[in-house]
Amino acid sequence: MRELKLEELSLKQKLGFVTIATVFREATPEQFDCIIELIKQRSVGAVWVNYDEDHLDVTKARIDRIKEAADYPILIMCDAESGIGDERSIGKHNALGMVDNEDAAYIFGKVTAVTARELGYNVVCNPILDIADGRCMVGTNIRSLGSDKKKVAKLAAAIAKGMHDGGILTVGKHYPGEGAAGAMDSHMAEAISEATVEELLDYNLYPYLALLKEGLLDGIMTRHARYINIDPEFPASLSEKVIGIIREQGFDGFAVTDALCMHGIVAKFGRVHGVGLSIGNGNDIALAWDENHMDAYAAMCKSYDDGIISDERLDEAVTRILAAQHKTLAEPKYTALTEKDLADFDKINRDSVFAKTDDGVPVTLSRDGKHYFAILTETTVDINNRAEVDTFSRDWYSPLQIADRLKELYPNSEFTMISQFPSVSENMRVLRGAENCDDVVFVTFFRSCAYLGRECFTARITTLMEALQITGRISTVVHFGNPYVLEDIPHIPRVIIGTCSPINTLYTLDVLAGEYPANGSLTYDVKFQ
Repeated sequence: MRELKLEELSLKQKLGFVTIATVFREATPEQFDCIIELIKQRSVGAVWVNYDEDHLDVTKARIDRIKEAADYPILIMCDAESGIGDERSIGKHNALGMVDNEDAAYIFGKVTAVTARELGYNVVCNPILDIADGRCMVGTNIRSLGSDKKKVAKLAAAIAKGMHDGGILTVGKHYPGEGAAGAMDSHMAEAISEATVEELLDYNLYPYLALLKEGLLDGIMTRHARYINIDPEFPASLSEKVIGIIREQGFDGFAVTDALCMHGIVAKFGRVHGVGLSIGNGNDIALAWDENHMDAYAAMCKSYDDGIISDERLDEAVTRILAAQHKTLAEPKYTALTEKDLADFDKINRDSVFAKTDDGVPVTLSRDGKHYFAILTETTVDINNRAEVDTFSRDWYSPLQIADRLKELYPNSEFTMISQFPSVSENMRVLRGAENCDDVVFVTFFRSCAYLGRECFTARITTLMEALQITGRISTVVHFGNPYVLEDIPHIPRVIIGTCSPINTLYTLDVLAGEYPANGSLTYDVKFQ
């Protein structure tokens, strides 16, 4: 293992260094072999390896092969916003916001880092530094640590310290922050923010600058929103002006783009020049998110040939990558986890349950009563081929698991599944089931995800709730995911909110049944009816 020097790299190697190679879960042997050959030629500075939560051994085997091929400290990166693996997942950062405890945030960072390093990673794109300022797109609220900039900075610093102690470099995201509530999902189209430089420095960038002062910010991930009062032409991920704001504050770590395959980039700039513009205008690593890495590499080379990337800018980017590679050689403070670490990590899932009840209404729902549980599920029919599909095979929300647990806790009750777009028969079933029970309990979720558009319940679900609540039939809503969607439903006397973790969903049901207290605090300004 030897550290490379800028002066010994050829032009082709430098262009490869700034083009991250992505190894998808579904990568073919040929696609992976191509990346390995480039690594042997020292033409890859960073590799993004998507981990398979169900087969972490496959992920480790791939990373082992990458490290075997690289005789230099190549960056091996991933996202781990929820942790790594089902047993070490907290359901994204909002769980930490609801617990609101620096020790818990540190444990999350430490456990995630040690787990990531065991697999072979040395860079994880955490912590999330976005501040939730309203009903934003693509799960921003569900991923955010909260709506208070000082709280976000405090918890993010604790996460970053845990990551550093576990031997992992940090990447704060999504620079320069979320901006206006309700902005378009950049996976689908261009997102716009009217924030000024002064507003960014005072609010959105507050956590970034706090981590920067403590030496906890190794990198940033730039987002695809266009800040029209700063740069009316380019989105942040392609904007020298926007990236320059944090550079002027003293940040000299590496900047990596969010995935450049999003329509907020390709629709206007294309897949070829979008890759080159990201480096030419201030990023150091381009995340092209291309299944065929040679296509992304070719796009970078063409951008250079077309004059989009200068030699000076390329050398600056490669220098920052080499500096990050040097950092990965430091020995971590912790290389293993204790039983206490794992117990404290599990406690995050237990303590991140929030309850809101009317005066005189207990958090606990009587276990002796006859309740009618309506459990929300996704529509399970593919309208293109009419085939049944398993929509939750790789997800955190399992309606069947929830139903089984509720049947254990509430043996006298009745249960039904209802889809997000309920049919006439589904609505009739719920209305009639409610007639024979003491009350109705809705178990709902919002699976924040790219390409789903605005985060809200369907009109059919809210209409059904309104119909039932005219006579006060609904006593409880148990909700998982974005809490802002609850603003759309009528007043409910008892609201229990969990997170996006398969472990937390069961703990939330335990809170409902009185097995465990609701210790979480809701850190967002949700306007309940």
